[in-house]
Amino acid sequence: MENNELSIKRLCIDDIDEIQALFKDIFTKEPWNDDWSDENQLREYMLDLIDGRNPLSIGLFENNTLIGLSLGRLMHWHTGNEYYIYEFCIKTERQGNGYGTEFLRQVTEYVKQTGIQHIFLQTENTVPAYQFYLKNGFSELSGHVSLVREFE
Repeated sequence: MENNELSIKRLCIDDIDEIQALFKDIFTKEPWNDDWSDENQLREYMLDLIDGRNPLSIGLFENNTLIGLSLGRLMHWHTGNEYYIYEFCIKTERQGNGYGTEFLRQVTEYVKQTGIQHIFLQTENTVPAYQFYLKNGFSELSGHVSLVREFE
């Protein structure tokens, strides 16, 4: 990681254009290759993540430029309050250089200070993010599965 000034900032609906641009730039590339060509669908997804009840969106800034996103919400669970992360990403050019680990460390400290007991997220076990999360102290929930039902 270069010796640049890194900081985190809580993001809000006013930051949607910047959030959307970074998100699209990251997730339309390897290993994701998501098709976000439908701008309306992308905008609605961004609104799902950063608007509504208890959103918690955090940005990582390098020299005042947004390079990372943690998009989620505060959830009230029987074991305490949790930060449910839907999307966590670092600008593609910065990946593999410690930025993600540092960002996750800062996000963890931030949410702990707000009384959050744990962070919950999901990822695919076939992508590099899986090993990243394991390396950074996350563990798989035994007996937990994700299910989907698709319609034709």
